[in-house]
Amino acid sequence: MLAEAIARVPSDTADTLAENYHKTRGLTVALAEPLSEADATIQSMEDASPAKWHLGHTTWFFESFLLRDHLPDYRLYDERWPFLFNSYYEAEGDRLLRARRGMLSRPSVSEILDWRAHVDAAIEPLFDDPACRDLLALGLAHEQQHQELLLTDIKHALALNPLGAAMWSNAAPQPEEPAAPVGWHDHPGGIAMIGHQEQGFAFDNEGPAHRALLEPFALADRLVTNAEWDAFIADGGYRDPALWLSDGWAWVQREGIDKPLYWREGDSFTHSGWQPRHPDAPVTHISYYEADAYASWAGCRLPTEFEWEAIARTDNPSLDSDGGNQLDAAVSPLPRGGQSLFGDCWQFTRSAYLPYPRFRPAEGAVGEYNGKFMSGQVVLKGASCATVRGHSRASYRNFFYPHQRWQFTGLRLAKDL
Repeated sequence: MLAEAIARVPSDTADTLAENYHKTRGLTVALAEPLSEADATIQSMEDASPAKWHLGHTTWFFESFLLRDHLPDYRLYDERWPFLFNSYYEAEGDRLLRARRGMLSRPSVSEILDWRAHVDAAIEPLFDDPACRDLLALGLAHEQQHQELLLTDIKHALALNPLGAAMWSNAAPQPEEPAAPVGWHDHPGGIAMIGHQEQGFAFDNEGPAHRALLEPFALADRLVTNAEWDAFIADGGYRDPALWLSDGWAWVQREGIDKPLYWREGDSFTHSGWQPRHPDAPVTHISYYEADAYASWAGCRLPTEFEWEAIARTDNPSLDSDGGNQLDAAVSPLPRGGQSLFGDCWQFTRSAYLPYPRFRPAEGAVGEYNGKFMSGQVVLKGASCATVRGHSRASYRNFFYPHQRWQFTGLRLAKDL
C-alpha cells in the first residue's frame, strides 16, 4: 500500500486531489504504526523530531493554513496545540522550542490520531475550492517531506538504543548485482536552463527558471559505494588534512569522525536493526565535508547543482516509475543501487543554497517555507530511498548544513573535461 502514495500535485480534478490527500495522510500514519508510544515520543538530538511531533505538525499545517484560514466558522480542535506543533513560522506566533519537542509526553499518539481524523473530515469541502488547490498541493508536498524526516529521525533514535532496536522485522534489501566500474556522462558545456519548467507542483525555491553557463564536465553514472569508501578509510582519508576543507577538518578533529554515521566493523544500522554492510551498496549518511574530502582523494570534485540538473533532465523520474524513487511497506529504506540519478541517496553538490535570480518569497506565513533558510547550507539533488515515489524531480533542491549526515546522503563524482 505504501508504494501507492504519490506526490505530484495539484491534480486536475477535486476527486483526484482528494484521493492524493488521503493516500498521503494515510502513509504518514502507516509509517508510524510500528512504533510504540515511547518510540514515537523520544527526540535523539535537536536536528531530529519525535514521530509523534511529525504526526501533529503535518496536521497543524492543514488545520492552520487551510481550515482556519479558508473554512468559515471553523474552530481549532484544541487551541493549545498550535504552540506545540508550529515549527518555525514566526508569523504564526510563539512555539515550543525545537530542542524540547521530545518532552511532549502529552498529547498521546492516539489523541493526535483523533485530531488527524477530525482535520481530514473537515477538509473535504475545500477540495472543490479552486482557491485552495495550490495550498493543498503545498501541504501534501510538505507532508511527504515529513514522511522522510520521520523515517530518518526515528532511525537516529533507534540506533542509539543499545539493543539495536528495529522498526521493521524483515532484513534490509541488498543490491542484486555488483557495482559496475564507474562510467561518465559527458556534457559539452554551454548555456543550460535551470529550475522548474514543467507543469505541476514545485517548491518556490526551484524557480524562477533561469540560464546558467556550464563549462565542459562529466558526471559519474553511479554513486560511490561502501567498498570504495572503505578504501578511502584504509588510505588514511580521515587522517589527511590536505583532503579536507578547513571547517571540515576542524569538525573531524572536534567530533572524532573516522567513518560514516551508523557504521561499526562490517555492519551498519538500518530500520531493521544492525545488518551486514554490503560493499556494493552506495555509501550513505555522510556529511558534505566527508563527500568533498572523498572527491579530493579520488582526484575529482563534487558537481554543481546546475551540472547535476543538466544531466538529470534526461533521467527525470515519472510519477509511475518503478525505479528506486519509492517507499515500500515494511521494507527498511536502504539504497538498492542502480544507475538512476534518483532514489538511492540525496547527492551533495558543491553549490551553496542561495536564491535563484528574480526569486521572491510568497506573501504571508507560507513565504517562510524556504526562502529564509538560504544561508550557510549546501544543495543536494536527486532523492533517497526514503523519499516517496514521485516527490523529487530534476529541479528539486534539498538543502542541509555541511556537518549534517543523519539523512540518506551520498555522493556522485564529477570532473572537468
